[in-house]
Amino acid sequence: MHQPSRAGHDGRDSRLDLCKWGGARIFTGNVLVLALAAAVFAAPQRGGVPQPSGRAAQTAAILRQANDIEDNGSYKFSYETENGIAVQEEGTIKSLGQQGEAAVVQGAFAFTSPEGYPVKVTYIADENGFRAEGAHLPTSPPIPDYILRALDYIRAHPEENDGDQPLNRGSPNRGVPNRRF
Repeated sequence: MHQPSRAGHDGRDSRLDLCKWGGARIFTGNVLVLALAAAVFAAPQRGGVPQPSGRAAQTAAILRQANDIEDNGSYKFSYETENGIAVQEEGTIKSLGQQGEAAVVQGAFAFTSPEGYPVKVTYIADENGFRAEGAHLPTSPPIPDYILRALDYIRAHPEENDGDQPLNRGSPNRGVPNRRF
């Protein structure tokens, strides 16, 4: 029994061409669906974007602005707005010798809180981390007097803390040098 030929005009099986074109139709359909979904999600929602109200809705003109960027990587910028916001920052690259380099950034910003209090923050960020200071920021409690006295004693008696002391191997603090306070 003779099977009918499925060869196309180029002699190949035409079912391969049909599968290839069918896959293209599916791919094109997926692209169209994705494009339609993107258009729907990108369209403004009812009422548009909500606008802030009250103090946040106010815009402030920039009174002063400066930007300086140097070829060596250092920079400075500052600005001040009519509503009392002031910002300034400068950064440099610091050589750490064999350890490479570190960015050093320092600056300050100031504004008035919603309650009407002035807020000012100064900060520095370098190889030792980020440190900020401001009257409104929480601070650690003072070091208790007995700890200060113990630290003074340790400094005054370095011969007792030179590391030649035997280790206390019989206590739960195994491996900790014996120290007399």
